[in-house]
Amino acid sequence: MSRGPVILLPPSQGKRPGGRRGGRDEFVAVLGPARARVRTAVAEAARDAEGFARILGARGATLERYRDGDLDGPTAPAWWRYDGVVWQHLEPETLTDEQRGRVLVPSALYGVTTARDRLVDYRLTFDATVVGPGRLDAFWRPILGDLIREWSGGRPIVDLLPSEHRRALGALEGLPSLVPVDFVAADGRRAAGHAAKAVKGALARTILLWGLDAVPGFHWRGWRATYRESGVLVRAPGASAGAP
Repeated sequence: MSRGPVILLPPSQGKRPGGRRGGRDEFVAVLGPARARVRTAVAEAARDAEGFARILGARGATLERYRDGDLDGPTAPAWWRYDGVVWQHLEPETLTDEQRGRVLVPSALYGVTTARDRLVDYRLTFDATVVGPGRLDAFWRPILGDLIREWSGGRPIVDLLPSEHRRALGALEGLPSLVPVDFVAADGRRAAGHAAKAVKGALARTILLWGLDAVPGFHWRGWRATYRESGVLVRAPGASAGAP
């Protein structure tokens, strides 16, 4: 197994439809039973359109797309399936299979996958609550942190997750190999929006290609990264070098 850093990257709501049956799945042996519980609960919830709309946070054509979806249907690699801003700027199609295998993606449906594992076309968030498993971040929390800790084998784990996904991996808090990354806007507040997502993908790509030694020299469209005692800080153009 490569000793390169592991990247924790969020999934995206934007997904490409389609795919084919079968394929690679890194964690199916460990997470299979828990995934089955979530899938059964989601399939049961889909019988009630109003309840399912609340769970998915979607209505209209989007709701029908996922309500009629097959949770055991065609799959595609996560790096291809996820099509949001972060993933577009990661440019995963140009990475090697080994590099994509070091990207871990928390998922309310799957628990966690690598970027090269195959997924169905789904929509589900960690703050959803389903009958049986309950709220999904709380359901996955006792499982995922220890699994990732063991799987990483002491390699650095670069945390590029928003708070929703971090909550589902609570057992990673305080892990010596964890490298949290925070993004700060010009006004000193936590950065959000399209640009912050884009630079997150660009930073993840840089680390996968060149390792953590590339962080101090990282700059992208005016954004710059520096090390600090608690991890990595990425500042937007115009942000103070002393931003918290």
